[in-house]
Amino acid sequence: MKTFTKVASVVLSLTLLLGMASCSGASKKSKALKILDTPYTVEDYAMAINKDNEGLKNAIDQALKELTDDGTIPSIINKYIPVDDFKAPEAKEAEASTYPEFTTVEEGKLIMATNAYFPPYEYYEGDQIVGIDPEIAKAVADKLGLELKIEDVEFDSIIAGVQAGKYDIGCAGMTVTPDREKSVNFSTPYATGIQSIIVMEDSKITTLDDLLKGDYKVGVQSGTTGDIYMTDEVGEDRMERFAKGNDAVIALKSGKIDAVVIDNEPAKAFVKAG
Repeated sequence: MKTFTKVASVVLSLTLLLGMASCSGASKKSKALKILDTPYTVEDYAMAINKDNEGLKNAIDQALKELTDDGTIPSIINKYIPVDDFKAPEAKEAEASTYPEFTTVEEGKLIMATNAYFPPYEYYEGDQIVGIDPEIAKAVADKLGLELKIEDVEFDSIIAGVQAGKYDIGCAGMTVTPDREKSVNFSTPYATGIQSIIVMEDSKITTLDDLLKGDYKVGVQSGTTGDIYMTDEVGEDRMERFAKGNDAVIALKSGKIDAVVIDNEPAKAFVKAG
């Protein structure tokens, strides 16, 4: 009788454990994220530069053109966002460049303000900030004979910091918009970004129209174009702002909001991470 009781107890325990595992699996599955097929917007990324420093803007524009022509910038972008059958532009014979006169906040340095939570454009590897923007900024700094110094700050403080002369450039997947152009100059665009919409796998939101026409809460990183555009589209009452894109995704997974609007490359990284 005792043996039977022990066997029954083991069977019951195993059944409960399997049931719990099954429930846990279902719970994890319900937390899956997806990106809607239709992008929200397509936009250009550029470096923000103080309006009073025309010389630096002209020098950076010249360096960006040279780095594009010799294949450096396309290769950097492809390193982080691989494209099938990628072919860098044929490198031209390097010539000694002469750049317009310019000044920087600190002599001999190019101070870049960014928000390092926007993979693959900028993010941390250990205690080092890496990504598309840091590599392109480093290549520009090298061209201009400068040392690159990166400051990690809140995204919505970057424009104000560049405008106030605290930083030489703002480089953070920064979209050129008419409103921002009132405060700073922008370099020649060096990359194209897509704003995408992240929802839960089982969300009733399947299209952009669903999101716009419903009463769904939308999460964005404060100060980004996702914030600017979506506020215009749906109004303040439906917006939830976060200091980092990852914070918005966490809120989405916990059911506090219904969708996140963010650049497509970080969106893919967040969805892959689950």
